[in-house]
Amino acid sequence: MLMQLVQVGALLLLPALNAAVVDRTMVRGDTAVLGTLGVALVAAAIVQLAASVGIARLSARTAAALGRDLRSAVFRRVNRFSAREIGRFGASTLLTRTVNDVQQIQTFTQAALINVLSGPVVGIGAVILATTADLPVAAVLLAPVPILTVLCAGILTRTIRGHQRVQRTIDRMNRLFSEQISGVRVVRAFVREEHESERFAATNTELRILSLRAGQLVSMMYPAILLVVNVFSVALVWLGGYRAGAGALSVGELNASLGYLGLMLLAFLMAMLTFLTLPRASVGAARIREVLDTTSSVAAPTDPVTWTPSPGVVELRAVTFHYPEAEEPVLRDIDLAARPGETVALIGNTGSGKTTLLSLILRLADATAGRVSVGGVDVRDLEPDLLRRTVAVVPQRPQLFSGTVASNLRFGRPDAGDDELWHYLEVAQAADFVRRLSGGLAADVHQGGQNFSGGQRQRLSIARALIHRPAVYLFDDCFSALDFATDAALRAALAPATAAATVIMVAQRVSVIRSADRILVLDGGRCAATGTHPELMRTSPVYREIALSQLSEEEAA
Repeated sequence: MLMQLVQVGALLLLPALNAAVVDRTMVRGDTAVLGTLGVALVAAAIVQLAASVGIARLSARTAAALGRDLRSAVFRRVNRFSAREIGRFGASTLLTRTVNDVQQIQTFTQAALINVLSGPVVGIGAVILATTADLPVAAVLLAPVPILTVLCAGILTRTIRGHQRVQRTIDRMNRLFSEQISGVRVVRAFVREEHESERFAATNTELRILSLRAGQLVSMMYPAILLVVNVFSVALVWLGGYRAGAGALSVGELNASLGYLGLMLLAFLMAMLTFLTLPRASVGAARIREVLDTTSSVAAPTDPVTWTPSPGVVELRAVTFHYPEAEEPVLRDIDLAARPGETVALIGNTGSGKTTLLSLILRLADATAGRVSVGGVDVRDLEPDLLRRTVAVVPQRPQLFSGTVASNLRFGRPDAGDDELWHYLEVAQAADFVRRLSGGLAADVHQGGQNFSGGQRQRLSIARALIHRPAVYLFDDCFSALDFATDAALRAALAPATAAATVIMVAQRVSVIRSADRILVLDGGRCAATGTHPELMRTSPVYREIALSQLSEEEAA
């Protein structure tokens, strides 16, 4: 702000010094002061230039820091969202808001810091200095200001509405593009390339039209400003010439007034450049504020419990879960208890709520009714970090992160040694293919683990959970991509590695869970039956139907 004032002061001094040069040397013939006035002009120009450079550097640094802080704030907020908030916004719009919208705000901030003070001060200073010379001339200088203000405000109001539609269309385009990339194999398998291209082309065309309309509105601003200023420049020359001829205004003062009008034009043009970035920044700010103002439906406890009286014990009592706006609950009156050393399996038809039940234990969502406890404490009262250290999950769709094999395995416990990594890779039946990789533990892992097969990703995810050494393991159908031999070897090695822990396992294959201590059969969100494999084969028609659809009578028995 101080540099802005110095810059504006030096800028306004230049026309006044120029007027003195004209009046004293050219009109009066006093060349003795020419050297002094010339030095003053050069000094004012140097000060103005130095202040401009300082303003540009500080503005760039401040705007970049603001962008950094906004991205960090959005990232932290999204990381605290539950699955409900993530689903409501969608991944594509969250990416756009974190990157594109923040960039728009950063661009506007940098432009505003450079021009926000200098424009009004230049305009006010020019009018005040012109008033000291001649009041009618000052009135001509002041007249364009309200006209330009109303003109620019009207154009910007319409432009903001246009950019709101542009940003919504960009979100839709990102979503389409993401779907087409992630589902490229399905698109090609069903020969839908042309259909998807048409969908994308329609959205792309809509974005072009909306962007063109917004750009046309913005492009009207510069000629409008130029027209108004030129009209008043003609008026100033006519009035100033008349006043100078009457002796009320000197030639130098007329020249200075034209200089002040030029500075006002420059100030408005710089303000226009700032306002050109305002519509998109305004829309982006509203979208970012929407994310930052959204509180997670899974709120952290105000007075969290930092220890568990019954480590490893997982209990669900009369648990019901209902998705927002869904007609029927996903889970109804579920009771489940699992203790250290036990393996409890969940099985049921697709959509019966198995994965949802595990998400309640992880507190990715809160039960609508009932109580979910881990270690003898309600998960809503448990410190979130303690819950994450207590429970490890291997999801149905294993997720690896770009980096190395070692960095992925150490994701839950960064201090794990190489020997420990190899031990648990052996347990997960992953050591053989990791040894064959160029670099072994240091081998690259591409984004999402795309350089590994589905079965390899599952085994690496299992090893990562084992290295975490939690009190509770949640295996969410994470053996589905394994062949029967690897599956059998993995489960045999897994039993002693998880003997002291609580294991809750979701599976579709009866062969995976039939040795579990207890099996919970879910049907339509309800607990249809519970017991061991032999008991359920005798007492549960639902379980027997699932088992016989996969095994022969002899194998099931």
